[in-house]
Amino acid sequence: MGEEPDGRQEPQGTQDYRFSDQIGYLLRRAYQRHLAIFQANASDPHLTAVQFSTLCALRDRGAQSQGALVKSTGVDQATIRGIVDRLKWRGFISLSKDRHDGRKVIIDITPAGRETLERMIPCAARISELTMQDLNPAERMALLYTLRRISGTEEAE
Repeated sequence: MGEEPDGRQEPQGTQDYRFSDQIGYLLRRAYQRHLAIFQANASDPHLTAVQFSTLCALRDRGAQSQGALVKSTGVDQATIRGIVDRLKWRGFISLSKDRHDGRKVIIDITPAGRETLERMIPCAARISELTMQDLNPAERMALLYTLRRISGTEEAE
């Protein structure tokens, strides 16, 4: 154990800890790079990656409640509210009351949202390609497999 300037003992091994080698830091940096690539290559410069994911979830899984959308996208409740508001304002989604439970709001994609997705999907494929362009096929497969394992979604894919 090393001694700190104030006389406290430094726990063993902490001098070897580098935050820039840690999973959280590296995931955050990779995601920041991906978001920059997304914004530079999106067909709609005002559509964010999370908004795109939300539209995809609605297209793929159909109309759903906000709670179900949280589960579908992996986006937290507070963030999804803002996303829903912005997508509604742009006319990409519609809101209606659940016919079985009037307190529940159902969110659905509109024709304008579907058109935006149709234009965006080829861009999204390119964005994924650009994000992983420095990886060989085996590294790409390993990365996607590992990310699914870490995120707990490996059985969903």
